Parts: sequence; structure tokens; C-alpha cells
Amino acid sequence: MRADVQWRLCWESELELAEHVELAEFFRKTYGPTGAFNAKPFEGSQSWAGARPELRAIAYDASGVAAHMGLLRRFIKVGTTDQLVAELGLYGVRPDLEGLGIGHSIQAMLPVLRELAVPFAFGTVRPALQKHIERFGRNGPVTVVSEISVRSTLPHARTDLPPTRVEDPLVIILPVGRPISDWPAGTTIDRNGPEL
Repeated sequence: MRADVQWRLCWESELELAEHVELAEFFRKTYGPTGAFNAKPFEGSQSWAGARPELRAIAYDASGVAAHMGLLRRFIKVGTTDQLVAELGLYGVRPDLEGLGIGHSIQAMLPVLRELAVPFAFGTVRPALQKHIERFGRNGPVTVVSEISVRSTLPHARTDLPPTRVEDPLVIILPVGRPISDWPAGTTIDRNGPEL
């Protein structure tokens, strides 16, 4: 990690309006190159796209926001089992700092994950990021699983779309309070809410 990057952990209620505006701009610039639709949720001062995080790890450098990861505790259904997790998402790295990596974001979050006493952290990423995630997984206790369908609700009810969507992303599981062998079996995950 670059020496000039400083991580800040903050609860959602600690963020000021100016910080939401700065984060929204960061996400527009970070997600925009992957498609205009991906930047659309971050119009104005909205610094989240689906579910709103309760905790954020934000990296700053001399140019402003360098990286971000959000956390939201929730129960998901894995197969037929309700499982408490800390969902990790809303991940981004400023394009000029691509080497900062998801591993640094998770390392910044680990102390809080342990304090929250959640059994697992969970997240999903696009299959296009498989090599990147597998490379990170070789350096730690992260398990990457494919061929699992993940169902999520849309962040807003719309009359022109179904209320839920099913995707086949890569699922990332990080044991925090229990071993990976305690993760429930199942080929489906229901978030019971919108993606973080």
C-alpha cells in the first residue's frame, strides 16, 4: 500500500453532507468507465447504490478519496439456512491507484469485523474480476465460490421491472468468527434486500 494513503473507518451517521458529495463524485468517476448506468445511482450527493452501508472504510490521499469499501450486517439465506453476515460491497479504487487492491480494503475492515463478532463476511463481484479476486484469495483465508445464484431485491420498487433479480456472480466468503467449514451448504443465496 502506498505510504501516503490513510484509512478512516466511520459509521454512516458520522458522515457529513460534504463527505457524501465527495464519495458520490468518487463513485461516478470510478464506476462510470464501466458504463454510464453504473454511475447513475451516484447522482448529486448519493454515496450508495443499493442498500446503504452502516460502516465504511475510506482511504484518502492528497487527491481525496482513494478507495472505499462498505459494510452492512444482515441475515442472508444460504440454501434453506439463515446466516448472519457482514456484507462487504460498494468497493472502489480510484483508477490511478489500481494497485491499492481489495486486500487492503479488507485488511482495514478486519478489526471492525472482529469487534462486530460476525461469523462471516460475504460479498459478490462480477465474474470479470475472477483473476483479481483469486489472486487476493491466495494470500488469506478468503474463499471464492462460483455457480451460486444470488437473489436481491431492487433498491427501488418500479412498475416496469420485477421486484427481484437473480445473478450468478462470484461469491466471496471470509471467515471471521467461525471456520469456513461452518458456512451453510447451498447453491442459492437470497440477500433478502438490495445489494450493498
